[in-house]
Amino acid sequence: MVVIREDDLSDQQVRDLLAFHLAGMHANSPPGSVFALDFSGLTAPEVTAWTAWRDGRIAGIGALKRLGGGAAEVKSMRTHPDYLRTGVAAALLETIIGSAKAQGVRRLSLETGSGAAFEPALALYRKRGFVNGAPFADYEKSGFNQFLHLDLTDA
Repeated sequence: MVVIREDDLSDQQVRDLLAFHLAGMHANSPPGSVFALDFSGLTAPEVTAWTAWRDGRIAGIGALKRLGGGAAEVKSMRTHPDYLRTGVAAALLETIIGSAKAQGVRRLSLETGSGAAFEPALALYRKRGFVNGAPFADYEKSGFNQFLHLDLTDA
């Protein structure tokens, strides 16, 4: 069973997973194309982070960044390699969506990359109803990144 909890990210297992996430983003993205939040970004007041745990081990992480104006962004979604394709990411995404709805968010968005390394996450988002769309917040479109949105008034 996976236990999901709001987290201050202080546990070393969490920090190790965050480091793994950032390294993976840099390894699979062109220079200047990584917008993943580091520890300081994930502990900013407008960000809420959750971790998933199984048997005392970190299984995944995900965060919600409030953008204002009824919008928010999914950030730092990562499943630990030992728990891939076990439902961890889906459970975290549902937690994020539920929290966004409870906070009155009307549109949930995310920015991600392109290529094989990103396909499993893209499949999860699209299965949940996210659709490709225009850049949001301060993002600019490139040949690598893409933007997905979920209308929470219908979700």
